[in-house]
Amino acid sequence: MLGQWTTSRTTGVDDRIFIYEVTGLATNGTNTNDLSPIRNSHSQFIQVPFSRMGEVMKNIDRLGGNIVAIRPLKAPES
Repeated sequence: MLGQWTTSRTTGVDDRIFIYEVTGLATNGTNTNDLSPIRNSHSQFIQVPFSRMGEVMKNIDRLGGNIVAIRPLKAPES
């Protein structure tokens, strides 16, 4: 799910979508030995449905990433 966009929606389920800004994740095909051990400021943005927020947070933690920010995909309506 990391790095993929969710396009399907299920009726009757909370369909809020959040954007995670994540640092520290190695990209596919990257040799982690070539990365700077001092600082890795590369950010990735991951779109996450509300129902999977906890699961995705655990996966990011297991992969050694850090969540920098979580924002809603669209602003709440007034």
